[in-house]
Amino acid sequence: MRLLHISPSYHPHIGGVEYVVKSVAERLARMGHEVTVLAGEPSIDKPVEEEVNNVSVTRWPVWSPNGAYHIPRRRSKLTEWLRRNSRNVDVIHFHSVHSVLPVYSLNVLKDVDVWKVFTPYYHGTGHTVFRRFLWVSWRYFVKRLLRYVNVVHTVSKLEAELVERDFCIKALPIENGVDEWVLSVSWSPRGYVMYSGRIERYKNIHRLGSVVRILNRVYGLDLELKVFGRGPYRESLRRYLEGLGIRFSLEEPQPFEKYIENLSQASLFGLLSEKESYPQSVNEANAIGVPVAVAEPWGRNFSGRSRTLIVSLNESDEAIAKKIADFLHNAPREPRPVVPSWSEVTSIYLERLYKENYR
Repeated sequence: MRLLHISPSYHPHIGGVEYVVKSVAERLARMGHEVTVLAGEPSIDKPVEEEVNNVSVTRWPVWSPNGAYHIPRRRSKLTEWLRRNSRNVDVIHFHSVHSVLPVYSLNVLKDVDVWKVFTPYYHGTGHTVFRRFLWVSWRYFVKRLLRYVNVVHTVSKLEAELVERDFCIKALPIENGVDEWVLSVSWSPRGYVMYSGRIERYKNIHRLGSVVRILNRVYGLDLELKVFGRGPYRESLRRYLEGLGIRFSLEEPQPFEKYIENLSQASLFGLLSEKESYPQSVNEANAIGVPVAVAEPWGRNFSGRSRTLIVSLNESDEAIAKKIADFLHNAPREPRPVVPSWSEVTSIYLERLYKENYR
């Protein structure tokens, strides 16, 4: 098959959507399919073409303040590129309604007679007051465009419920996998709680720091907090954690292999975020067997998995800390969770998103 993926950005940029697109695109290429990725790139002034692990990648100049929006530049040229490159493909797979580039591309190609799949990674709203305001009109625009898509795919059942609620469209949930080698990594805890991802206030990393403080002072643990990521709340978070008086480190995002190494040595991975679609970091922690504390409602994506504690953000930090203290005592006795590999998930994509529905 010939497939075109349209993504906000692409490897080596670090992000959940970028990682999913890379994981699927490269495995499709290994299976013998012809794969092209169109991705936003803020550091260039004109399109750049390259081949990465047998995937043809076109990086398009975008305006991306704080790593968000991915608003395409040279739009007339982009329209020409999209119409030209859509003529010879079997499937176009758009990724993320939180980015302008994929949505703009769908608007250009909405009447093109080719099988279209959209994975929205939909959180339900924006992440700031300003973004929530923009979503009022953006949601209506996206809702109209999704009528031109053959399959809307979500990465969790909860995301599918949000898509049906807000866009009145039935979605097909297929969850993410992990790299095959990650399944062989062993958990070897070294006394720290870890968070990795965007540093935004809604991620509640400051509350995770407060929980670590209570675990140390009330329950006699000796835990450090390690945070890997970047984002607009970074310096505010640093000041908050300094005020708590806990041991912590605040580091840049790590290359994937180093990130997995750090993850495998965490005593706990904590994600108290208010908004997620399907947090890949939790999936990877599960695959390694690292105990995970994850907040509702997104945590319910992982209900039934061992070594996984689901907490409510309506609870106090003290109540969450008590649950985590009990959880950390019992979790090592539980079996390692079962998580699918990306090869398994890519085969499901072929059968359920592309081939089964393709006419």
